[in-house]
Amino acid sequence: MNIQEQIDRFLRSEAFGVVGASANRDKYGNKVMRCYQQHSLVAIPVNPKEAKIEGIDCVADIMDLPSHVRSISVITPPHVTEQVVAAAITKGIVNIWMQPGAESSKAVDMCRENGVNVIADGSCILVVLGYHENY
Repeated sequence: MNIQEQIDRFLRSEAFGVVGASANRDKYGNKVMRCYQQHSLVAIPVNPKEAKIEGIDCVADIMDLPSHVRSISVITPPHVTEQVVAAAITKGIVNIWMQPGAESSKAVDMCRENGVNVIADGSCILVVLGYHENY
């Protein structure tokens, strides 16, 4: 699969988990949430410390995501990304997009070994979908 096919497959999910979602509008974890919202896509923030982000109820952990979430965006430090990927594989997530800065070669290898569609080539969902700051 080329990168565009991988992105298309990722975006076919009925809903998206945003791991590393933030209530701080200056952080990328918040911008990714708003990007999904700008495109009328269902996004569920994963953050154990917040109740709501951008008006959406948070879940504390990947394991708490509804079963129709098949794709997750990951905006975490690389060492955390490795833990996120392990949990996502257990949960049955089939598409993982590691935002720039979240990539880990170990996490990418785990995805590939488990048949998970992984985007970790520096592609940014904010660029691909076209994020607008004034949302």
